[in-house]
Amino acid sequence: MSETDLERNGSTEPPPPQFRMAQFLWQQLPYVVALVLAVAGVAYTNVSHQPLVGYWEFLALAIGVVCVVTKWPETQGREAQLRLIWTQALHWIAVLVTMNIMLMSGVQQLLPTPATGLVLLMLLALGTFLAGISLLSLQISFLGLAMGVTVPAISWLKQSVFFFLLGAVLLIGLGITFWLRQDRQPTSASTDNQMEA
Repeated sequence: MSETDLERNGSTEPPPPQFRMAQFLWQQLPYVVALVLAVAGVAYTNVSHQPLVGYWEFLALAIGVVCVVTKWPETQGREAQLRLIWTQALHWIAVLVTMNIMLMSGVQQLLPTPATGLVLLMLLALGTFLAGISLLSLQISFLGLAMGVTVPAISWLKQSVFFFLLGAVLLIGLGITFWLRQDRQPTSASTDNQMEA
């Protein structure tokens, strides 16, 4: 083979698997960050017992920007790009208005503070899921579903944290018991061997 053939073959080779995995993770980073921020907001609301008004609004705007940025390369033509911006702007304005209705003082009197955080997360999840459907984006729809699933998961965790604590104590106790047994068995076997000799 000549050098030009080697260069042609080298340029058509697929990138190594580590590079493809790193590129895939880099592409999924905005969705993972949005999910972590949403769960962190609910956790902070549950601990501090104060609703994070600005935080949820920022997160809704950030997810709206992620929606536009991820679909922008696929959008052809100025008219389609303007339609993408306006439809997403109107969609997320509607989500923000609904969130602010939930944060009005009259509505706040009906809901405890931790429930407000969960309701805001659920509205954000619904808005994200619907944005993913309208954009035909599997990642954005999955992000909305994942955010929605965290709501019952968080409430279930709060109710069953005592059971998790008991289970952890039980597992630690069993682990210590088996570990101590293993430490004793080799010593007794070695003393039996010394007695026979």
